[in-house]
Amino acid sequence: MSQELLTFLDIASEAALAAGAVLREKFCRLENIQSKGRQGDLVTEADKAAEAVILEILARHLSDHQILAEESGTLGGDNSKYLWAIDPLDGTTNYAHGYPVSAVSIGLMIDGVPQLGVVYNPFRDELFRAATGYGATCNRQPIKVSTTQELVDTLLVTGFAYDRRETSDNNYAEFCYLTHLTQGVRRSGSAALDLVSVACGRFDGYWERGLSPWDMTAGIVIVREAGGKITAYDQSPLAIKSGRILATNGLIHESLSQALQTAPRLPEGLYA
Repeated sequence: MSQELLTFLDIASEAALAAGAVLREKFCRLENIQSKGRQGDLVTEADKAAEAVILEILARHLSDHQILAEESGTLGGDNSKYLWAIDPLDGTTNYAHGYPVSAVSIGLMIDGVPQLGVVYNPFRDELFRAATGYGATCNRQPIKVSTTQELVDTLLVTGFAYDRRETSDNNYAEFCYLTHLTQGVRRSGSAALDLVSVACGRFDGYWERGLSPWDMTAGIVIVREAGGKITAYDQSPLAIKSGRILATNGLIHESLSQALQTAPRLPEGLYA
């Protein structure tokens, strides 16, 4: 790994830890919870304050880089090959309800390819880091994906997009089907934590739709560097802008992909 990438990794870690401190300080002390328009799509003063801390640190060290932040949008660096994808509080709904399952997610794409990721869980004080060619760690200790080989033996995780009430493509059918085919399917409410949980072997696989680049850029790198596999649902190369991701330990990738594509549809209009 280049010294440049290692420097970027340390800067991202500094920013994630600082933002995490903000989230801990404001937890269960919120005064202003707002909706972004869709039911359940929330923003709080903690999101904004944590993002401000991250932006300040990145601006101090990397002022010529471009940033894509959930709350602030695209900032600076119009011609830069570096694009930071930032979610200052992934799991806002959990956080707003006082449920301590959320994280800071900071990923870096270079020429459009995810190359670096940092995810910090401030409630368990777990800092996940990875960069291409460097491997993946949690609190500086190497992590690896699980060795589960059969779908029937797996524990999976997924999530549901904010538009699930508006479309029949809402992941309900896949969730029900895979609940029957596996030891269980969980829903944490944080895509970043779902991905790093695959990376460290807590889950064997993860899929979801309706994601944004800031939800998954960091986690993609961490899963890959931990020995996992990332693709689209049909095992074609992942297109981040599609919002759909399949992440596994690699050993169950084909079987999970097939299950996602053959899940029986629920009756039309049942939930949409």
